[in-house]
Amino acid sequence: MSTTDARMDGRAWGVLFVLCGAIFLEGIDVAMLNVALPSIRADLGLSTGMLSGLVSAYVLGYGGFMLLGGRAADLLGRRRMFLLWLTVFCLFSGLGGLATEGWMLLVARFVTGVAAAFMAPAGLALLTGAFPEGPLRTRALGVYAGTAAGGFSLGLVAGGLLASLGWRWVFFAPVIMSAVILAAAIPLVKDTDAAGERQGGFDLPGAFAITGAMLLLVYGVVRLEHPSRGPGLTAAVLAAGLALLAAFALIERRAADPLVRPGILRSGTLVRTNAAALLFIGAFGGFQFLLTLYLQEVRGWSTLETGLAMLVIAIDTVLAPTLTPRLVNRYGNVRVLFGGLVLAAVAYALFWPVGADWTYAAMLPSLIVLGLAFSLAYGPLTMAAVEGVPEEEHGLASGLLYTAIQFGTALGLSAVTAVNVAALGSGTALEAIRAALVVPLAAAVLAAVITAFGLRTRPAPAPVAAPVAVPDPEVVR
Repeated sequence: MSTTDARMDGRAWGVLFVLCGAIFLEGIDVAMLNVALPSIRADLGLSTGMLSGLVSAYVLGYGGFMLLGGRAADLLGRRRMFLLWLTVFCLFSGLGGLATEGWMLLVARFVTGVAAAFMAPAGLALLTGAFPEGPLRTRALGVYAGTAAGGFSLGLVAGGLLASLGWRWVFFAPVIMSAVILAAAIPLVKDTDAAGERQGGFDLPGAFAITGAMLLLVYGVVRLEHPSRGPGLTAAVLAAGLALLAAFALIERRAADPLVRPGILRSGTLVRTNAAALLFIGAFGGFQFLLTLYLQEVRGWSTLETGLAMLVIAIDTVLAPTLTPRLVNRYGNVRVLFGGLVLAAVAYALFWPVGADWTYAAMLPSLIVLGLAFSLAYGPLTMAAVEGVPEEEHGLASGLLYTAIQFGTALGLSAVTAVNVAALGSGTALEAIRAALVVPLAAAVLAAVITAFGLRTRPAPAPVAAPVAVPDPEVVR
């Protein structure tokens, strides 16, 4: 691969294909499952709680083990972790397709989420090392960001088609895809971190503390969707999670080889980026859930029609790898990110007055603006996540960002669900959706405000920070 210009040779494109394939797989896997949930319920006779648990189990596995996965990539080898957990992803997706009981699906989805938590940071750290900082890395990130978004958008449509053949194909299709990616990855992907860079031990007490904290906090946030169901237990789970988080902070201050180096959190850019990511992705996750409720429950659209309606948001699949890198090189990462966040707030505001008889043409401006928002924010958000972070800690930086993403997804869905359920008690389904739309709008505005503090820093010229990809922001409950 050439490191002197912005051209990539055949091997470089092959490596990019493999890494993009992995994030595409993760996105399409989640999207297809969400569309197939009604078919799964009808076939296995699952309760609403069990059905919701299929989504929550993946989020728990993903969010709970993300930081551990990022550190494992740095210490144990990025290629090794990528290949190992891609294999686990493949196997347990297949087991999900063979499930005959709800608990079997729960186990399969949890382990698949754990696999993604280890695989994604390793894959993105490999991308960081495979493409040198500057135009090559910017181009690679643009292709990667577009592929990640396209995985979810196409997954909605593919899920509808596969579910019509049988919901088990929603699990078997990722098996075939992951097997192809794995076969290509073995000869193409090489470790990008030298063995000498893997110094230090593994902070097991810190790993257990943070994993337990993440599992409890994500579970507590998921429980907030139905605040009337055991509020005491929900409060206890959240309190236990916060206690473990405090214990983790104490452990890291005293550990010889901390899982999360305390100094990494002193970076204003890193903190702002993770906060913006949590709010931006949480806003979108909540909005998409409300949009699904509106189209299917208020308007009576089918799952396939709903997926096709949302397909316009995938405009970022084209714009992210073409337009966004040029804007970043010209105006700087933070300014482009800020523009994307502002557009997201505009999109939610445009959809706020939604009516019971809105035509698709009336919805289209909001969806197009949202697609433009993702085009501008998605790639720059991932670039900023490791700005100023040493190369050997990019796996850790990936884990921090992914943890923010998963918390954002869980928190956004839980917040809009809680508001929607509360509003249903005194109004119609449409009025409840409008009330809940305040959540994504407020979150997007807050994300823009937080990012605006970074505008005071003068942007660097053409070179761009290393990418850390967002794995799957667009989750539909």
